[in-house]
Amino acid sequence: MKEPYTEKLKNTTLKNNKLQGANFFKQLLLAVAVVLSLCVSSCGVYSFKDAIIPDNIKTVKIGFIENKARYINPQLAPMLTDKLQQKIISQTKLTRTNSDDAHYQIFATITNYDPSQTVGVSGQQASTNRLTVTVHVLLKKTLDNKEQEFDVSRNFDFSANLTLNQAEGQLMDDILRNITDDIFNQIFSNW
Repeated sequence: MKEPYTEKLKNTTLKNNKLQGANFFKQLLLAVAVVLSLCVSSCGVYSFKDAIIPDNIKTVKIGFIENKARYINPQLAPMLTDKLQQKIISQTKLTRTNSDDAHYQIFATITNYDPSQTVGVSGQQASTNRLTVTVHVLLKKTLDNKEQEFDVSRNFDFSANLTLNQAEGQLMDDILRNITDDIFNQIFSNW
């Protein structure tokens, strides 16, 4: 028994619609993939790891970070100096030198290291304390005979049940990473 012509036409139309839908879906996926790949490749300039350094800049002098905060954590300045040196050497092509004619000269001072009870106060008892760390940076660009100064500051929250010494032990890696990243990005990424 043969299908009537209209039934056959209807089945053919349904098959064609399914094929067109599948093709449309494949084309849509391809278009999305192309757009995403273009976005990812064009966003490379904004990556935190991409340092923007003029070609004529070859050397960097990184001074020891001084600690002039009211409260001094004796480990912070040497650890921050070391972390900043490591980041600059590993993520740029600059050669580190102690020469006063280095193309970039970076000097920094810890100006604030201040714990406070500011977050989640209930019943006259703070549930979270905050440690604020601020570093003042001086960047000398010797080839341009220019200086740039800026501050980086971050807050680090910790439980009010911890002493400052206990909190410092838990927070030190975050402090070093975040402050170093902020300094690096201000100098090399034009953020």
